[in-house]
Amino acid sequence: MAKPKKKKKASKPAKAKAKSKRVRKAPKKKAVAKPVRVPARPAAKPDARRRPKSLVRRAAEGVMRAMPRMMPRLRGNKYDADLERNPANFQALTPLTYLERAASVFPDRTAIIHGGQRFTYAQYYARSRRLASALSKAGIRKGDTVAVMLANTPPMLEAHYGVAMASGVLNALNTRLDAAALAFILDHGEAKYLITDREFSGVMQETLRLAKVRPIVIDYDDPEFPQSGERLGNIDYEAFLESGDPEFAWIHPADEWDAISLNYTSGTTGNPKGVVFHHRGAALMGYGNVLAAQMPRHPIYLWTLPMFHCNGWCFPWSLSVVAGTHVCLRWVRAKAMFEAIAEHKVTHLCGAPIVMSTFINAKPEERRPLPHRVEFITAAAPPPESVLAAMSDAGFNVTHVYGLTETYGPAVVNEWSDAWEHLEPGPRAAKKARQGVRYHALDALTVLDPETMEPVPADGTTIGEVMFRGNVVMKGYLKNPPATKEAFEGGWFHSGDLGVLYPDGYIQLKDRSKDIIISGGENISSIEVEDTLNKHPAVMFVAVVAKEDEKWGETPCAFVERKAGFEHVTADELIEYCRANLARYKCPRYVAFVDLPKTSTGKIQKFKLREMTKDVN
Repeated sequence: MAKPKKKKKASKPAKAKAKSKRVRKAPKKKAVAKPVRVPARPAAKPDARRRPKSLVRRAAEGVMRAMPRMMPRLRGNKYDADLERNPANFQALTPLTYLERAASVFPDRTAIIHGGQRFTYAQYYARSRRLASALSKAGIRKGDTVAVMLANTPPMLEAHYGVAMASGVLNALNTRLDAAALAFILDHGEAKYLITDREFSGVMQETLRLAKVRPIVIDYDDPEFPQSGERLGNIDYEAFLESGDPEFAWIHPADEWDAISLNYTSGTTGNPKGVVFHHRGAALMGYGNVLAAQMPRHPIYLWTLPMFHCNGWCFPWSLSVVAGTHVCLRWVRAKAMFEAIAEHKVTHLCGAPIVMSTFINAKPEERRPLPHRVEFITAAAPPPESVLAAMSDAGFNVTHVYGLTETYGPAVVNEWSDAWEHLEPGPRAAKKARQGVRYHALDALTVLDPETMEPVPADGTTIGEVMFRGNVVMKGYLKNPPATKEAFEGGWFHSGDLGVLYPDGYIQLKDRSKDIIISGGENISSIEVEDTLNKHPAVMFVAVVAKEDEKWGETPCAFVERKAGFEHVTADELIEYCRANLARYKCPRYVAFVDLPKTSTGKIQKFKLREMTKDVN
């Protein structure tokens, strides 16, 4: 019987051929996903000196290229797979686009009023682009500082956009500082350019003499309110703008973490610290202010707040969100403010308590009837009920906010409840005295024990430190890592303000940690004593500080400015008034009548008062 024939084994070439066929057929099964490929270039002649990559190296490089796409799959998150950021779906946040949009949508709407000058949004945007173009041509690059010494005038508004459009960082100088402090700031910030108003040429001339840096100086000569100060440079502001391109393709920040401005703290205990703002925080504050100030479309905003103070609480950027009108005010005077409100139908303004006092105590001939109820946003100490009542009678609705330079200005607002309108005057005033709750743009606000970093009970009495967390907290302090680290210890920004937390989430300040008076082992809140004295009809302004005492260690000392017509009120009368309304140990033992030293924003300078206590008997 014949043996069955064995099947011949396929030869190696045949196997390879079959395998090759299978490999060639595989791509056809996935033809639906085949991408369009660019034709390959002709192969270059091999370079004898260049060794070909090994198979292992080519495989490793392929794995590395695939890793970004594979990692989401390995992690199991399908919502990250092949869904990378790209220019179409992600842009760095910046407030610069607010002006571009306002100029595009409302080109003919009045953006700036300054004396007889009027600029539309189209002109405002073009002038800001001219400034950016001129600065770019002059050599300003990313991270360069442009300092400005300006009043609340159009160039100050233009600088808030134009400097950043050139990738520079705006440093608005406090016009009330002396030459030594200003020279330190110019040196510390490494100013490359300085735009200065002729009104301030006296102090700036001395500043430039003291400073080590040599910025190029641009002089601004206000055509509406001419100044006689000496020109300090060879460049005129308007001529500088003319050299710029109104169609300049300004530079969008590559990263929203990029710095947009540099602001300096008061420096009451040494040299001021440079607080750095970023584009993201400024953009979010643009919306945050609109919500907190209840701004409708096209508000009319009066500039009673200095724009050098926390970039005007970021309102130069906020107004562009709602295409509002900036009414510039070179000097804060009662007559000028009433006239501006009446003539331009102002809807909103911001300011310290001293601005409210200016309105309330205006002479009859300085007053004008208000066209409607005006929103007034104030910071610092909460206004006494008597001041709130007087402001209401004058036609203002007061909103109390709170913040610091390190939080882009106000980041807390006393969000008013309609239910509180029907409270008796005492309880209503207590609600109004609270600083409030966080801005929408702030992620978290609380009161913590600074030692344990644990929350204090929400009982309205346990004192802790007020702390912030979120995108409207500064990048940090320029060239000061130790201070930055200390400020952000434990993942929170430490404000240095002492306060309490209420069950409804509202906070109330009790004092600055450095302002607490420790008398005989008891803590005395200077704010509580000030609130009591503010209710006395003779008191216009008051500040309470600690005075050294041999027996008690410290004792409260009150410095008071009396209202006109109350010069007869004595220190003993005010002390007796406190004893009738406070625990006896909290009452000041000393009262001095003085003109209180204030900052340019109306804050009372307590560090000066502490020195003055040595002469109070």
